[in-house]
Amino acid sequence: MSHHHGNQSDEKVLNNPNKILLMGNPNVGKSIFFTELTGVHAISGNFTGTTVSFTQGQITLGGKEYTLIDVPGTYSLSPTSEAEAVAARFVQSGAAAIICVLDASNLERNLRLAMELTTYDIPIIYTLNMMDVAERKGVSVDVMQLMVDLGAPVIETIATKRQGLDKLIQSLEVVLKQAEGCEYSCNKCEGCPWAAAREICNRACTKDVNANPSFLDKLGDAMMKPKSGIPMAIFVMAAAIAIIVFGGRGLRAGAILPLVNNVIVPFFRNLFTSFVPEGVFQNILIGEFGIFVISFEWILALIFPYVLMFYVAFTFLEDTGFLPRMSVLFDNIMRKLGAQGGSLIHVLMGYGCAVPAIIGTRAATNRKERIVISAAIAFAIPCISQTGALMSLLAGYAWWMLPAMIAFSLVLFATVTIIVGKMVKGKVDPLLLEIPNMLMPNPKSYGRKLLTRMKHFLKDAQGPMMIAILLAALLAESGVLGIIADAAQPIVSGWLGLPAEAVTALILGIVRREMSVAPLLALDLNALQAFVGGAVSLMYLPCLSVFAILAKEFKAKVAVTIALSTIVVAIFVGGLINQVGQLFM
Repeated sequence: MSHHHGNQSDEKVLNNPNKILLMGNPNVGKSIFFTELTGVHAISGNFTGTTVSFTQGQITLGGKEYTLIDVPGTYSLSPTSEAEAVAARFVQSGAAAIICVLDASNLERNLRLAMELTTYDIPIIYTLNMMDVAERKGVSVDVMQLMVDLGAPVIETIATKRQGLDKLIQSLEVVLKQAEGCEYSCNKCEGCPWAAAREICNRACTKDVNANPSFLDKLGDAMMKPKSGIPMAIFVMAAAIAIIVFGGRGLRAGAILPLVNNVIVPFFRNLFTSFVPEGVFQNILIGEFGIFVISFEWILALIFPYVLMFYVAFTFLEDTGFLPRMSVLFDNIMRKLGAQGGSLIHVLMGYGCAVPAIIGTRAATNRKERIVISAAIAFAIPCISQTGALMSLLAGYAWWMLPAMIAFSLVLFATVTIIVGKMVKGKVDPLLLEIPNMLMPNPKSYGRKLLTRMKHFLKDAQGPMMIAILLAALLAESGVLGIIADAAQPIVSGWLGLPAEAVTALILGIVRREMSVAPLLALDLNALQAFVGGAVSLMYLPCLSVFAILAKEFKAKVAVTIALSTIVVAIFVGGLINQVGQLFM
């Protein structure tokens, strides 16, 4: 099994005739189909904008190998966003077959895309997914009538429970065999796709008007009404923060810290002192900034517990359908800040990692909104590793330090979006957002996604963190750190009020965001210094990977402007907090 996350210019994949396209509207369960059919763990989310590029994996059908492509979710082949443009290009490039996933509980809108797909000479097989949700809503579908109208196989499925997948594979093998060496024909849509979709839906669908909405449906509706929704959103976010803070702290203190301090670090200290002579090399390995000391203390004990608890909470909220409801609820506020409510999803993704959050803004309808949200993420949204480090830094001082940092982050976010929104030309488009069904996450899918995300974190974060730790050890042992600290004294100690050693944080923060906090934990700081250090770290230059993705998405000029602005603002605002704080201390 292989997988690949590409972009819309990947001509090699587009020109592959032996590909099967997995297509459908956003939130119909395509990524779950992809994972089940290929064994590749695609990250699927119950909200728009998860699959912005494409994912590919190998699938064997009738003894022949095909490439299955999970195409970005789209409502139409007339694109209004970059994500929809990718989908249109895939269909235009041709394929061996298309699996079109339909949401049985929302059939008419889904059929519009199906009608557009019939204009291409590509064999199609339809999966009628979410049959359980349709039943819950009192919707029944005449599958035989649908099959006649579409002129293609229609398979009933519940992807989260793996129901109907074997039948889908069998039907797909038959369709591919029939298409080989003969001209494909289907019931082509003539005239308006919306009119055709409505006619087919009227013939195939019946709705029980007396069906009582389930508890989940009522809850989903209540979440979008300001009177009930705002208190619920505040409660849910407060509960999520509590799970991350207290769960992470408990995991760190109860299990990981004792393991690191009493087992792992002593093991490597004993190992290396037994055959490595004292001196520079031993210091680099197990000294104050030793690779086999700091890497475990920072990565495993400091950051990992909070990352794990963040994904436990975030993945649950993502799979339930809570996030798009929050976007609708806060659309008015976000609009005043210069962005759609839908962009709130990418902001929340930024608390995991800024890179996929910035890529996710491709689902936005214009460039202005993309730049506004990307700048705000770079300035004011700490990634989960950095959040874990900030929690560890501030928790030891006073109970109000962490809420104060959250409030500071929100004020900073609002300020940046307003300023950048005024600087970049353009207007904010109206919010058009898919509101998925409220669902209880499937335990198997939830566990698999959580495991995949933690693997991604360990794989993607480990390398840059180790580079930063090695850099710290080399700078300390070579004496360069002392030279830089002396040169930066007026800024670090004079203006920011931090110890001279804090310059390490500013150097390492360039490599990874959390490394701008981790070195501060080893210093004897007072409460004001800890808050100033945390605030500077929050605003300071996003890491190299974020800089690279900004340059790729918006060109180097935008990336350099954002990066330089973050450094200047971080040092200026951090100094202001210090100077004002000194007056009250």
